[in-house]
Amino acid sequence: MNTHRLTLAALTVLPLVVSCGAEKADGSSVGAAASVKGVHWSVDSVTADGRTSEAPSGAYLRIDEDGGTSGDLGCNSFGGKASVTADHVSFGSLESTGMACEKTPMAFERKLSATLGAGPLALDGSGDRLTLTTGDGDRVRLTKEPDAPLRGTAWKVTALGGDGTSTALPAEADPRLTFDPRTDKVSGSLGCNKVTAKATVRDGHITLGRPSTTRMMCDTSLMKAEKALLRLFDGTVGYRLDHRSLTLTSENGETAHAVAPSGTD
Repeated sequence: MNTHRLTLAALTVLPLVVSCGAEKADGSSVGAAASVKGVHWSVDSVTADGRTSEAPSGAYLRIDEDGGTSGDLGCNSFGGKASVTADHVSFGSLESTGMACEKTPMAFERKLSATLGAGPLALDGSGDRLTLTTGDGDRVRLTKEPDAPLRGTAWKVTALGGDGTSTALPAEADPRLTFDPRTDKVSGSLGCNKVTAKATVRDGHITLGRPSTTRMMCDTSLMKAEKALLRLFDGTVGYRLDHRSLTLTSENGETAHAVAPSGTD
C-alpha cells in the first residue's frame, strides 16, 4: 500500500485538569502528559471557519507511552513519533496511507489535517472529553473510547487475509461474531448464514468447535467470504486484541480482522 508523508506542526497542550494530577506552585497541573498518553481519542467533529463537520466512523488519535503515535484521519491511517511533556506534544513527520475514499471522508480528512497542523492548539478537558482549539478558534472535539472486551462484543468482521495480504469484505456483507462468556460458545452471522460453535478461550488462543450453520444460499461474493470464515472453525486460532479491533489467525496463516461496533452500527 502506498504511503505519503504528513507533517504536523507542534501542538502545545495546556494543562489538563485531572483528579489524580499534582499541581505546581503556579496552579498548573503536572499530570497532563500522563492523561493524554495511552488513550484512544475518538474524533467527534472538527469545526473550521465556523462550520462543523462530524467525523466519519473510526477517526481517532492515540499517543503511546513510548512516544509512538497513530490514528485515523477519516479515510487514511497514520503513524509516527510524538514528544510529550507536561504542557505540550510535538508531532514530527508522520507516514500516512494513500487510500482514496468517498468524497465526504476525504473532505473531513483534509479539514482535520489542516486543523491539527495549524500551530499550537489549546487543550480543554473534562472527564472523557477533550477539545483542541487553534489560535483562530477552529476546534477538534475528542472523546475517550474504552477498550472492547473479547467476550460479549458483537465483532464485525471487515477483512479476510492470508499470505501477508488482506482483502476487505463486500459492502453488502455484514458478518458478526459474539463470544458468549456464559456458554463458552461463539454465535452470529457469517454474512449469509447464521453460525454457532463451541469456543474455548485460553492463553491468547481460541479453540473453535465444528460449526453449526443454517443452509441459505446468497450471492457468490457473500458465499465466498462465508466459506473463508468457516475455515477458521474446527481448529485453534490465535487472537490479538488492540483497543476495539480483533485479529484471528489460524494455524495455516489465514486471518480475519474484526472491529467492535460503534454507536451507529
